Amino acid sequence: MRRSGCTVMIRLVGLVKPLAGFMVLAISMGLAGHLCATALTVLGAYGALSVLGEDGGTVSLVPIVVAMGACALARGVLRYGEQACNHFIAFKLLALIRDRVFRSLRRLAPAKLEGRGKGDLISVITSDIELLEVFYAHTISPAMIALLFSIILCLFIGSFSVVLGVYAAAAYLVVGIVVPWVAARASGDSGQRFREQSGALASFVLESLRGLDEILQYGCGEKRLASMLGRTDELAAQDEHLKRVAGRNTAITSGVILLFDLGMLLLATYLCVRDGTSFACALVAVVALMGSFGPVVALANLGSTLQGTFAAGNRVLDILDEKPAVEEVSGETATEFAGAEARNVTFSYGDEQVLHGVSVRAPQGSVVGISGKSGSGKSTLLRLFMRFWDADAGAVEISGRDIRRVNTGDLRDMESLVTQDTHLFQGSIRQNLRIAKLDATDEEIEAACRKASVHDFIMSLPAGYDTQVGELGDALSGGERQRLGLARAFLHDAPFMLLDEPTSNLDSLNEAVVLQALARERAGKTVLLVSHRASTMRIADTVVSVEHGRVS
Repeated sequence: MRRSGCTVMIRLVGLVKPLAGFMVLAISMGLAGHLCATALTVLGAYGALSVLGEDGGTVSLVPIVVAMGACALARGVLRYGEQACNHFIAFKLLALIRDRVFRSLRRLAPAKLEGRGKGDLISVITSDIELLEVFYAHTISPAMIALLFSIILCLFIGSFSVVLGVYAAAAYLVVGIVVPWVAARASGDSGQRFREQSGALASFVLESLRGLDEILQYGCGEKRLASMLGRTDELAAQDEHLKRVAGRNTAITSGVILLFDLGMLLLATYLCVRDGTSFACALVAVVALMGSFGPVVALANLGSTLQGTFAAGNRVLDILDEKPAVEEVSGETATEFAGAEARNVTFSYGDEQVLHGVSVRAPQGSVVGISGKSGSGKSTLLRLFMRFWDADAGAVEISGRDIRRVNTGDLRDMESLVTQDTHLFQGSIRQNLRIAKLDATDEEIEAACRKASVHDFIMSLPAGYDTQVGELGDALSGGERQRLGLARAFLHDAPFMLLDEPTSNLDSLNEAVVLQALARERAGKTVLLVSHRASTMRIADTVVSVEHGRVS
């Protein structure tokens, strides 16, 4: 969803509310610090007037020098305090935003994350959120500081001459608002395109790494590398364009400031000659303006860089605002498992109908097999029982109750899903198994692995259950990962087991071992078993065939 920069800015500013006190402190110290910096030049002008005797001898040079020293020291302390507050706010908010994004991803999973590039999501969680640091540390308080500072300086310069005060206001307005606005318009949606291309490249690289074995096996390495280099070159060209725009905008800002300084000098000279404005007043006003563009220059330089920041913020807000495919249920009467049934279920992915009028009944304590060709909708049916999606028509029931009225917590406690591809994380076998039950004892883990006929294999490894599985479980074979997935299901110990091709990565010998384990441990379990292997279906009490989304 494309939002305007103003909308994104308002939404991002709203997140600062919990840290409003620190933001006020940062603005106060920043404003005082910039006033001290400008006071140095103004005091220098008064010092020059004192030496030249143009101030009528009202102020001696010594107090001026002391005041300049005090301002210089205060400027350093205040600048440090401002930056410390801004960065505390920024990094605290980034942590809070990451927490909210992870909560949103959990809420959206798995339906809304199916088919979405994993690398793109990683790019949002890491680099996009990190880019918001520019906004929180270098945009909000500088903008407020620039506004307050400009008002104070306009009043100060206007105290010498109203005309010079109006001129200063026009200068600040052009440098602080007009120039950044023009720069942002000139940048267009380059920042958005850069963030999208960056996310797409991250997805491409991640997919290439995960499929490296297949790429090498089929000799596609050169083609894949060429595609990766092409995407990298496109991203580099987009980045170069953004940097050129930023450099051009900086040059324009410096040129505009120089013109305003020259204009101020000419206007002050004219007022001295024609309107009788004193030389001292004119000099102080000119020096004050020339030494006071720091806060508005900071805004001007953000004109182009903020495009990338707002693009990153837009991508983060997309995740925070996205609605889940199904809402979690709570507050309903607790449900105990007593069988499951799908009646005349119809379901589509977008415009593609996958299931049509499918009915499957799984009585308590039974093993029901679902067979059929790949793409016939078998796995989708299991996920409807898990309520990853809601059926378009028909009813999915647990214990005779519509699944949409079953508490989500109860549903997760009642069900275990074993997918064809078991996802393992960097860590030990023990840590990966505990995902199914965080407080599981070592004895419970071992018992679950024995049920899955994987305990002996684990004990044959050098470190046993503390063996590291590698990135995405690469240290293990597909069959070994699949048996660990089955062990997770046994550890979860849910009464309703949904097994999606649990033996697809196993040879005949290991398939027989796993099937024996399932047959042996089925007591008190209701099993919905999906497989295209006839040998796997031998343990099923009944078999339902699904072809082209229909029961045959």
